[in-house]
Amino acid sequence: MTIKVAITDDHPIVANGLKKILDDFPNINVVAVYATGNAMLKEVAASMPDVMLLDMNLPDLEGPDLARQLIKKHPSIKIIVLTSSDVTVQVKKMLQLGCQGYLLKDSDDSTIVQAIETVYNGGQFLSPAVQQQLVNDMFRNKSQKQNTLLTRREKEVLQLITQEYTNQEIADKLFISLHTVDNHRSSLLQKLDAKNTAGLVKKAIENGLVD
Repeated sequence: MTIKVAITDDHPIVANGLKKILDDFPNINVVAVYATGNAMLKEVAASMPDVMLLDMNLPDLEGPDLARQLIKKHPSIKIIVLTSSDVTVQVKKMLQLGCQGYLLKDSDDSTIVQAIETVYNGGQFLSPAVQQQLVNDMFRNKSQKQNTLLTRREKEVLQLITQEYTNQEIADKLFISLHTVDNHRSSLLQKLDAKNTAGLVKKAIENGLVD
């Protein structure tokens, strides 16, 4: 089945380049090219593409507002955001609005076609670089969240555990009781979802909780 695609981009060299690429694929038919957001909203009902390649930065309408209006008026159209930016906050915002894909403008031909076919078939597609950004952000946020959950004393105990101090040595170094060290260790195991000391050390290193 032929996939009907529309392109909205205010740079003719980008829009024409995309059209030329897609014209080489028999299962894809570029049904319209729009230079502004307002033109697209006004005329898209006539072409009714299956997939819209939508430039994030148009001169007349901002990407999120344009995507929101298009989704409201034509929810059946799958949107792939087309941009040169991989800013994580922007990616998350567009996906939360209901866009199905996020494609960097420097993507190669096969990646562009793969994105179109993926969202057309009901999936979601992110450029590999964008996907890695989201993964990095997820781990960074997890680390920050865990770090704020630990008390100052727990952080001190965790640091000494990773340096292979025994409970008694930690107690002596921090001038606290052995019982208190045991309590801190138990709390750390629970907060970091670790089963033993080796697990604690691994989680501490993975999440940047120790120097």
